[in-house]
Amino acid sequence: MGKLQNFSLIALIAYFMVLLLAVTKEKKNSSVLDYFFAGRTLPFWALSITFIASWWGAGSAISTADLAYEDGLGAFWYYGVPVLISTFLMIIGSKAIRRVGFLTQGEMMQARYSGAAAKVLSLLILIFMIFTAASQMVGIGDFFGTYMGIKYEWAVLTGTGIVLIYSMFGGFRGVVLTDIIQFVLLLCSALIVFFTAMKQSGGLSEIRAAADILGKNNYMSFTFGASKYMTYVITFGCAWMIQANVWQRISAAKTDRDARRMTVMSFIAYIPLYLIVVLTGMAGIVIYDRIPEGGIVTAIVMNYMPPVSGALVFVGISAAIMSTMDSLINTGAMTLAIDLYPYRSDEQKKLAFSRIATLLVTAAALIISLRIRSILEVSWIASDIITTGVFVPLIAGFVWRRGNSCGAMASMIAGFIYCTYNLLISFGIPLPSFWEQQSPAQVILGVSLSLTIYVAASLLTKPEYEKADKFISLTRKEGSGSLSADTH
Repeated sequence: MGKLQNFSLIALIAYFMVLLLAVTKEKKNSSVLDYFFAGRTLPFWALSITFIASWWGAGSAISTADLAYEDGLGAFWYYGVPVLISTFLMIIGSKAIRRVGFLTQGEMMQARYSGAAAKVLSLLILIFMIFTAASQMVGIGDFFGTYMGIKYEWAVLTGTGIVLIYSMFGGFRGVVLTDIIQFVLLLCSALIVFFTAMKQSGGLSEIRAAADILGKNNYMSFTFGASKYMTYVITFGCAWMIQANVWQRISAAKTDRDARRMTVMSFIAYIPLYLIVVLTGMAGIVIYDRIPEGGIVTAIVMNYMPPVSGALVFVGISAAIMSTMDSLINTGAMTLAIDLYPYRSDEQKKLAFSRIATLLVTAAALIISLRIRSILEVSWIASDIITTGVFVPLIAGFVWRRGNSCGAMASMIAGFIYCTYNLLISFGIPLPSFWEQQSPAQVILGVSLSLTIYVAASLLTKPEYEKADKFISLTRKEGSGSLSADTH
């Protein structure tokens, strides 16, 4: 093991000890509300930082830079544009989400539709969280493995083990506290790698010249990536707009105003953060003839930085991946413990199970990450499930009073069957396909199918106006947002 790896290992151990000390010194969780929402006591800026950190993970730190190496500025459309679209829509909807007073999407669905609809939605959300957490485990496995020179499996186990330990100790308050620490490290690391890449490449003029030599005529065009990445813009945009870990942060805000301020602050921060990663990847076209093993970011750190600053960046990128992973695991555990756990009236049993749920979600995601070693593939599977299965009934429940529980159930079941069918095709099972796989047509067709069935089933069955009016009225009342009876 070289000097860089030795410094990095020492830095990782020190980092882990700081996180562990931080969460163990925090206020103890005395209820499920504490464990998953920090008692709704956190300031908006802290929630904003954990919001940013939760969407700034392996895809942002590694995949986007590698895509930018190939596609230039247009790679911003892969992660950056969907995040900005989703966050903008959250700015619009944050007050309504906070006002309804129900802490989870499952509780919202039960109030708006029925207990059965809530269970189906919660199950789909749980699957989404597990798969998305697995994508971050793939990222940590690739990064640790290349950087430290260890096997992928051991790298995944090491990174996941760190996240599991502090997540079980601290709950949501611990996740937020560690996310703040991780965000500072991430920002410093991203800037160090960016400036190093710009220095080694010679800047934008050299990048443009290298692209011209290689015949990449649209390398400096922002709009060029729109058509190539439109599938991800639609799928990721719809999925992330309703992502339960973001709604968890909105529900955890003290007030409606804080919920809005949190999303606005996050939107503004995402623009330079994603642009930094894209430009770092673009600089690689001057430095490397092809993408190095482990990716552009890892290669720049290992080849062009002194051991001490390289170790800092190693911890910073690790923090970026782990801050997303801890958020997904915590929200998956929240869904399992609050929405799917049968003992809803026993607070202490639910609190104890919350820690067990954290372990179960982590274990399930770990198994997936050890079998599918592709961030993009795992992320696509997760987003497709939530987009076609959940998006329509969840969003329509806030705006269309004629929508009912029959429509919601039919829509979710049809959407899940549709994405499962496509998943079987992608795994090589010879089923007939009438659309291009992983294309905009597939996504649009899936959402359209879900919407059509939701509307048709709702119109053909008995309306539930009383329940709908009560729920929708909550989203319009200033100062509403009392806690649901089942969570305290």
